[in-house]
Amino acid sequence: MTAAVSELTRPDGTPLRVLVVDDEVNIAELITMALRYEGFEVRSSQSGAEAVQTARTFEPDAIVLDIMLPDIDGLEVMRRVRREDPEVPVVFLTARDAVEDRIAGLTAGGDDYVTKPFSLEEVVARLRALMRRAGARRTEARPVLTVGDLELDEDSREVFRGGDEISLTATEFELLRYLMRNQRRVMSKAQILDRVWNYDFGGQANVVELYISYLRKKIDAGRLPMIHTMRGAGYVLKPAPANGPGTQD
Repeated sequence: MTAAVSELTRPDGTPLRVLVVDDEVNIAELITMALRYEGFEVRSSQSGAEAVQTARTFEPDAIVLDIMLPDIDGLEVMRRVRREDPEVPVVFLTARDAVEDRIAGLTAGGDDYVTKPFSLEEVVARLRALMRRAGARRTEARPVLTVGDLELDEDSREVFRGGDEISLTATEFELLRYLMRNQRRVMSKAQILDRVWNYDFGGQANVVELYISYLRKKIDAGRLPMIHTMRGAGYVLKPAPANGPGTQD
């Protein structure tokens, strides 16, 4: 197996994420270990329902997905995940003699398949090829996130609202980037902690509230608000209405 592949990273430089879904724990652990050795960030699930939930919070760049699962099958897992992320590549794991499974997986929109038993090198190679193609599509776009009159340049790390430059600390920048990448989606405090702080603060949700207040003072001060609190659910960033007074909630 080769050493970690540094070029396979997200636009922000963090490792690409892979979700491994297989109800056979030994197989899931072997694939997880091999992918981590290659430099990927990996999560695993042993059921379809768990996989769908994990995908919502983990936001994988690719999924290794067993077709036969104990609750819902892999095809249904892919359908549900792609409702929120239509572009995520999926590599199906199938039994060697289950030709109909391979056909069904590819017909349903799977990107590739690997038959059991398989070599770990084959799984890694298939994933690397898929994510290189996906990465090439990503880099075609200018790395600027735009929500309403708010712009964030991921390369220069500059932020503008209405043409005015806004100075942010490193943590404020990461928090804003996460909210902008998930515009109009309500993100819970737990999700924000996991993605911005990686639970370095022991899961203390008050750090999220603190940094949301910092961001509001810089992003929303004197303007129509874009960052909103959804009571009991979390926070959402969305374009400010074109007209009418704004109040921060």
